[in-house]
Amino acid sequence: MTTFATGLGETMQVSLGESITMTARAQPDRASFLFPDGSHHTFAQTNARVNRLVSALRAQGVGRGDRLAVFALDSHRYVEIVLAACKLGAVYVPLNYRLRRGEVDVLTARARPTAFFHELRYAEMLEGIGEQHGIPLVLALDERPGESTSGYEDLLATGSEAEPPVVAGDRDVVGLAFTSGTTGLPKGVLQSQRMMKAIVAEQVIEFRMLPEEVRYTAAPTFHITGVCQLLAGVSYGFTSLVVPQFDPQVTLDHLAADRLTGIFMVPTMISTLLRLDGVHDHDYERLELMYYGAAPMSPNLLRRAMDTFRCDFLNAFGAGTEAGLQALLGPEDHRRALAGRPELLGSIGKPAFGVALRIVDDDLREVAVGEVGEIATRSDMLFDGYLEMPEETAEATRGGWFRAGDMGYLDENGYLYLHGRKKDMIVRGGENIYPVEIESVLAEHPAVVQCAVVGVEDEHWSEVVRAWIQVADGVEVTPEELAAHCAERLAKYKVPAEFRLVPALPINASGKILKRELRDWT
Repeated sequence: MTTFATGLGETMQVSLGESITMTARAQPDRASFLFPDGSHHTFAQTNARVNRLVSALRAQGVGRGDRLAVFALDSHRYVEIVLAACKLGAVYVPLNYRLRRGEVDVLTARARPTAFFHELRYAEMLEGIGEQHGIPLVLALDERPGESTSGYEDLLATGSEAEPPVVAGDRDVVGLAFTSGTTGLPKGVLQSQRMMKAIVAEQVIEFRMLPEEVRYTAAPTFHITGVCQLLAGVSYGFTSLVVPQFDPQVTLDHLAADRLTGIFMVPTMISTLLRLDGVHDHDYERLELMYYGAAPMSPNLLRRAMDTFRCDFLNAFGAGTEAGLQALLGPEDHRRALAGRPELLGSIGKPAFGVALRIVDDDLREVAVGEVGEIATRSDMLFDGYLEMPEETAEATRGGWFRAGDMGYLDENGYLYLHGRKKDMIVRGGENIYPVEIESVLAEHPAVVQCAVVGVEDEHWSEVVRAWIQVADGVEVTPEELAAHCAERLAKYKVPAEFRLVPALPINASGKILKRELRDWT
């Protein structure tokens, strides 16, 4: 075993990058990744490709601590970059592929990557990004029509399949994920190998994974939920279906053909699936677990899903980017709900394995049972701070407990119930939206005097974005014009679904807009 200069403790650790090596040795011919066309890669093939990428990147001068940005849909190549970063001791930087160029520039300037990997579908939008940000290596992951190789595959061809030495330990940061992507200073979440390993282990335990399974996570790889479930498959030796992005018909086809034993989706995806023709025509005999999270699920939608798929259900809750899994409502609780405890379907369960959870007031004092407060947790799944933001890090971890602003209460049986958010974050279909980002963009429009963005309940998306606009006197503007203004500057999912034009917005004595009143306006 390779030794470290940082002490005996790290020499005894197993790097996250070694997980693919160990699985490839134990199960070389088992499929690591299954693709929609029925083809697959084995664990041995995946490990060989990762090693070649590590070797090729080292030859390009990429090493420990360097950052590798990825702007792409899900693919085996995406996971290979993550695993190569783990073996290199480098840091992968997952970027939301829905972002616009201005948003990407903000994050790239913060991350300062050494390499930038992207798909050709985004090449025009990303044109010149290497020169603009001084990135030495910019490569396309996929091939152009009629070409047999890509920049990525050409790079791999120069590398060696020999197993590289272990150079990273638990203290090393392996992921830099951004919680926000537009105006203002985005928060870059530093995710260590310790954190990622803990989340992977937690998922194996709590999501009841087994080596013989075939699972699919519809969470994208740029989300920690998506990447850690893929890493769980790599670490534990089960097969993962990899689809570029969630496709309800492809998902239904795999479920109906009894290829999947487990699947993770957000509620909007489940809702979409249930509207497809033929969804009720199958028995789904191999499907054992459907687990969901990232947004609230209405009891009505959950019951429809349980009646249709007739498998176990599990609700996972967590401030994933910074804190991994925090609580879950397990299959047994779902069965209890159907057997006469329907109120349980409104709960997000109990603290997950290894998670200390409290409900606290503003002074971090634990509140009484049934009293609403802020959810605070401690576990091995916590992040290592925000990039170059010590004050924000200190506030989020004040008193040794992480708080994401989620409000809730515990009942007398220890079940956790959400009660909104301390801040005004909107969750649309599992995507976090920060109103200030949209408000800043709207404020740039010459017709806008004041604006406020709030979330409103929606049966399909859980929440959608509504913008309240006070228009300048004598100026005419339509909702369509405002939507086009936002669409040019924001990812599509952040563009408000509704624009309400009003003579004035409610404000308090200090001039602050009263969003709590806007939420009651119709």
